[in-house]
Amino acid sequence: MAKGTILIIDDEEQLRKLMGRLLALEGYTILEAANGRNALKLLEREEVQVILSDVKLPDANGVEMVVTLRQKYPETEVIVLTAYGNIPDGVQAIRNGAFDYITKGDDNNRIIPLVSKAMDKSLLQFRVKALEKKISGKYGFDNIIGQSAEIKAAIALAQKVAATDVTVLLLGETGAGKEVFAQSIHQGSERRTQPFVAVNCSAIGKELLESELFGYKAGAFTGANKDRTGFLEEANKGTIFLDEIGEMPMELQAKLLRVLETREFYKVGDAKPVKVNIRIIAATNRNLETEIEQGHFRADLYYRLSSFTIKLPSLNERRKDIPQLAHFFISSLAPKLNKHVEGMSEPFMTALQHHHWKGNIRELRNVIERAIILADSATLEPVDLPIDFHWEQHPGTGNGFKLADVEKQHIIKTLQHTKGNKTKAAELLDIGLTTLYNKLKEYSIHS
Repeated sequence: MAKGTILIIDDEEQLRKLMGRLLALEGYTILEAANGRNALKLLEREEVQVILSDVKLPDANGVEMVVTLRQKYPETEVIVLTAYGNIPDGVQAIRNGAFDYITKGDDNNRIIPLVSKAMDKSLLQFRVKALEKKISGKYGFDNIIGQSAEIKAAIALAQKVAATDVTVLLLGETGAGKEVFAQSIHQGSERRTQPFVAVNCSAIGKELLESELFGYKAGAFTGANKDRTGFLEEANKGTIFLDEIGEMPMELQAKLLRVLETREFYKVGDAKPVKVNIRIIAATNRNLETEIEQGHFRADLYYRLSSFTIKLPSLNERRKDIPQLAHFFISSLAPKLNKHVEGMSEPFMTALQHHHWKGNIRELRNVIERAIILADSATLEPVDLPIDFHWEQHPGTGNGFKLADVEKQHIIKTLQHTKGNKTKAAELLDIGLTTLYNKLKEYSIHS
C-alpha cells in the first residue's frame, strides 16, 4: 500500500529517475516533472503530499515557486534541492514556506528521513482538512434544509455575519433550529477550527450555572476539590453558544456583560482574571424587550447581545419546507431504526401540512420517528400518526381523518400487532373485551 505521493521536479532526467527509484523502494508513489509548468499542470489533477524541487528549472526559480506552491496547496510540503554550497537559496526557500532543503548529490543519507518527516506532516494536514470538510458539511449552511423565502432570508443574514466576529442574537420559537444556525455561523467564520461550545442556560440549575460557565478554584465551595475550567474558557479562540439566554439569572447577566466588554472574567473563588478570545452567539424564545420591562433582563446586556439579530421563522411560517424536511427525516431515521420506509402517502403529507407545529422542526422529527416505528409498509400512512394529531386538525373531515376512521385504523393496527388476539388487543387499547367486539361489529372489522 502506497504511503503517499511525491512529485520530483528537476530537468535532469537521470537524477529524477535515481531519486524516484530510491523513494519508490520506501513505498511512495512517484510522479515526475521536468519543469515548473508541467509540475503545476500535474498538481491540478493529482493529490501530492511532498514535492522535491530543484532550484534552477528551465522556466522557473524553485525558491520563488515555493511561495506559489504553498499558497495553492497549503497541505503539501516542499523540499528544495539546492546546488552544492548554495546555502542562501535553502535559507530563502524555508523563509518562503519550504519544509527544508537538501544539497543535491551530497545529502543522500538525509533524503529518506527528511521526506518521511515531511510526509507525516503533510498527511496529518490532509486528514485535518478532510475532517474540517466533513464537519463543515454536517454543520455548514448547506445543511440547513428549506427553500422557502423565510428560511432563505435568515440564511442570507447568517452568512453575512458569519465572516465577522460580531456578537449574534438568534430569536425564534423552541425547536426552530437556533443551534443549527449557531453551528453554521461558527463553521462559516475564521474560528471554524476552534471549539464550539453550546450551553443551554435553562437546563442547568441557577446554583450550578455560574460555576459551569466561569469555572472555579479549588476550595471555592464545599466539594470543589480541584480547579475546574468553565465553558467560557473551553471556548477560548472559538465560539460559545448561549441558548435560552433569557433564562439566565440577573446576577450572572452582569458577569456576562463584563465578558462582552472586557473579554475577561473571574473564576468562582479566584481573584485573578482569566482572559479569553471568544465569539458569543446567544439565542432565546422569549421577548427580551418585554423581559426588560418586567425587570427580568438587563437592558445593557440586551443591547450588547442584539448588535446583530436574526429572527428564525417557525415551521408554521415556512410550511413550504415541510415536505423536504419530512423526506430528510425519513431518509436519515429509517436506517437507524432498521425500518424499510421510503416515503409518505399524500394523506400523510396533507396531515403534516395542516398540523399546527407548536414544537417546530423538533416536533416534526419526533412525529416522523414515531411514524417510522409504527409503519407496516414502505410508505407512511395517516394511521401511523398519533390519534390526537389527526383529531387536532381534521375533526369531521374525510380522506381517513374522521375520528371514526382513525379509531377503526387504530383497532386494525392493534389487532395486527397482537396477531388477532382480541383479549390482548383489548388490554392494549385499555377497553373491555365486550367493547372491542362492539367496535369490531360497528366498523365491520373481520379478524
